[in-house]
Amino acid sequence: MSGQNFAKFVHWGRNIIAVGRNYRDHCLELGNQVPTKPLLFMKPPSAYLEVGTGPIQIPRGCTDMHHEVELGVVIGDTCRDVTEDQVMSLIAGYTLTLDMTARDFQEDAKKRGNPWTMAKCFDTALPVSRFITTKELTNPENVKLWCKVNDEIRQNGNTADMVFSIPYLISYISQYFTLQPGDLVLTGTPAGVGRVVPGDIIIAGLGDIVSMKFDIIQRV
Repeated sequence: MSGQNFAKFVHWGRNIIAVGRNYRDHCLELGNQVPTKPLLFMKPPSAYLEVGTGPIQIPRGCTDMHHEVELGVVIGDTCRDVTEDQVMSLIAGYTLTLDMTARDFQEDAKKRGNPWTMAKCFDTALPVSRFITTKELTNPENVKLWCKVNDEIRQNGNTADMVFSIPYLISYISQYFTLQPGDLVLTGTPAGVGRVVPGDIIIAGLGDIVSMKFDIIQRV
């Protein structure tokens, strides 16, 4: 493993690779087909929002912002053409994330055949919890993911329901992109995504290991 301080991965990690449509129930709720290979997109490090540093900001012009709770995997060592058997030894730890999505921007992009950049990459589009060690989360492929908005449970899933496993995802990604220490892989969201508006409060959790809370405001 790298000698870097992984608790601060948000400040020095270079790449964020996200996996779309990795839960069957989420595919169904949005009317999407279950993929036969991972659907990948990226977020910039400027999208990070750490707990306690401010609210989630709905981007200008967005009228349909959605929450998507996810498990994030923090890479601990260089991954290039790695096998599935090698992956778990190359993971530094984990983090709880929210892949905030401007759904109206995304739907417009889909219709036009354009990238999802505006929908996924705006400032505060990636709230994250503290770093979670591999000792704290010993079985990342069987842990509860949940999200509440104003104390109403919206998402209540389990990573056991992922279409593609963590070893498969990271091995697959490494065939095309070299993953470096501090990089983050987002593993997808379960069903229950929904709209948030200014004044809402999101609370998300990963089992009983960690939870995080963010206010929602409109960017002016």
